[in-house]
Amino acid sequence: MTTHTIELNGTTQRYHVHGSGPVCIAHPGGPGVFWEYLRMPLLEQHLTMVYVEPIGTGGSGRLATHPNRYTRARYAEAVDGLIDHLGVDSVYVLGHSHGGFVAQYYALQHPERVIGVILYDSAPVTGPEHGAELMRNLEEFSARNAGNPDLPAVLATVQSIPTISTDEEMTAALSGIIPLYVADYWGRREEFAPLQARVRGTHISGLDAQGEPELIDDRATLGELQVPALVIVGWWDPICGVRWAEELAKLIPAAELVTLEHSGHFGHLEEPEAFADAVTAFVNRTH
Repeated sequence: MTTHTIELNGTTQRYHVHGSGPVCIAHPGGPGVFWEYLRMPLLEQHLTMVYVEPIGTGGSGRLATHPNRYTRARYAEAVDGLIDHLGVDSVYVLGHSHGGFVAQYYALQHPERVIGVILYDSAPVTGPEHGAELMRNLEEFSARNAGNPDLPAVLATVQSIPTISTDEEMTAALSGIIPLYVADYWGRREEFAPLQARVRGTHISGLDAQGEPELIDDRATLGELQVPALVIVGWWDPICGVRWAEELAKLIPAAELVTLEHSGHFGHLEEPEAFADAVTAFVNRTH
């Protein structure tokens, strides 16, 4: 592992390099989630994984407008500068959750620099429609876990998310929501409790330069995506689930769709071998 810090457009950008092979930029979710949860050791056997600490998060610099104006255009600009710094002509871009919004945006804007894009638990849209789907999935989750003494705490965490205003509150919410995001958390508690204990985050408001929530709807443009695409989703993912993965796969020309049947939002941790097999097969077909 090597850790590096560079300056991009006046802002510190930190990143970590693991493995060998074709270069893959890995952008974590959030916005504001620290990168460590996204480590993918099995992929590092086949790819040079470059894990980004997005600006405003972890060891990377903060904007003068923090916690505002962290738009995906700004994140994509940092990805572009990082590729310049690495000195490679083209890369794979893997985006998880919110990172998927960044990845698809970057691939649309700079197809010449992207060998292939991996949209991992992502979606084509945010806003009310996305929120309504989350509420539907949350109702199903509550029904499946009715009587579980830990369920009220998980639901309280979900209700607290819109009021987050500090890094401490962000970290607490990330920890509290893990049981919702793992397909069988209570059956695998011993395995995933360490993740729940160490996950960290920075409060990012999601507001744009005008102080409005940054709403995303790429459905009109994803048909123009010119690079190979792999869409991976966990069957039990409540936030960026199968509905959105299927829609991405239909919108993107010749996209491949892989569903991990025993995963929620963290397929690379819940089914690491299946996840790695899907990505490496995609790389072997496209590199």
